[in-house]
Amino acid sequence: MTQLSTQLIHHPYRAPEGFEAVAPGVHKASTVIFPKVQALRTQEWKDKSGYTYGLHGTPTTFVLEERIATLEGGRFCALVPSGLSAVALVDMAFLRLGDELLIPDNAYGPNKSFAHVELAAWGITHRYYDPQNPSDLAAKIGPATRLVWLEAAGSITLEYPDLPALVAVVQQANAARQGTTRGVLTVLDNTWGAGIAFNAFDMGVDVSMQALTKYPSGGADVLMGSVVTRDESLHQQVLMTHMRLGLGVSGNDTELVLRGLSTMALRYAAQDAATRALASWMQGQSGVAQVLHPALPGSPGHGVWQRDAKAAACLFSVVFESGIAQRQIDAFCDSLRLFKLGWSWAGPISLCAPYDVPSIRTAPWPHAGGLVRFAVGLEAVCDLQADLAQALPALFA
Repeated sequence: MTQLSTQLIHHPYRAPEGFEAVAPGVHKASTVIFPKVQALRTQEWKDKSGYTYGLHGTPTTFVLEERIATLEGGRFCALVPSGLSAVALVDMAFLRLGDELLIPDNAYGPNKSFAHVELAAWGITHRYYDPQNPSDLAAKIGPATRLVWLEAAGSITLEYPDLPALVAVVQQANAARQGTTRGVLTVLDNTWGAGIAFNAFDMGVDVSMQALTKYPSGGADVLMGSVVTRDESLHQQVLMTHMRLGLGVSGNDTELVLRGLSTMALRYAAQDAATRALASWMQGQSGVAQVLHPALPGSPGHGVWQRDAKAAACLFSVVFESGIAQRQIDAFCDSLRLFKLGWSWAGPISLCAPYDVPSIRTAPWPHAGGLVRFAVGLEAVCDLQADLAQALPALFA
């Protein structure tokens, strides 16, 4: 090598092995270098015994996958670029032309939209069920049903379902059809529980997915999702669809989620305590018809949450009295100073957003008033309460 450009690209120096630090190393690659042709032909990535191409894993992504699997109480994990891409990956891995999936009526909106538009275009049908009524799920499982989505707590309105009862309904349906057709899988959107509030697999679910954008990241600065299983055959189905779709995550994003995991349990506990305090306080304020939060008596599913969960996420929703117009609710949101207007949650900053619930449900919504969902960050509770208090008069202006 006589030319400087070649010397710099093919420099022989290799740093000594044995370096250990708190943070895992960040490996970035598209191309992976093989020592011999035999290794190029035989090296395997699906069982994490080797590396073949950056899209299929690096030491950094393998480390995060193993830690997320441990967090969820599973064995196998696949990483994807967002929570919604995790939803799509699950649907595409397990559903085929002519299949049907069932979705809780209070599910994450883009999950429902993906089924309504993309899956429908591919000949896959869907129906919605009442997650607070296992009998409704039992009545809707039909011969074509292949997948049942679960969500705890429900998106926006935070109803807490009886997960073991819903899983039992699916298991009974599988027992009845055993040997005659493909079984029905249960998949939980576990972003709210995050692997901390409860163990999804102990509840009997087959697959658990998360938007790692939320609690595992914790910084409101990265997008990522995960799909976790205990069953190796299910994982291989997910992994091969993952490969064919070309899904991958960057080394830098993986680094951010790995860093966030170290403080996740502490943040979850702190935001849980703050959220309960603010939700309880809001119950006594003028113009408030109901506060929705699983830890509050009277909130849908409170008793089941008490039985099955150890904690609660940083969300609560406020239903206002029917006489308060949407423009007044919007003025209240605009008057908030610490609570910022924005989507997502579980980051350091508190957020709020108004929702038109009847427009995103098929079943009748029992409240006539408008709703605002709050996501509590890491600010001091007293400051957040003062911010709510100074904004409430805007409801009556």
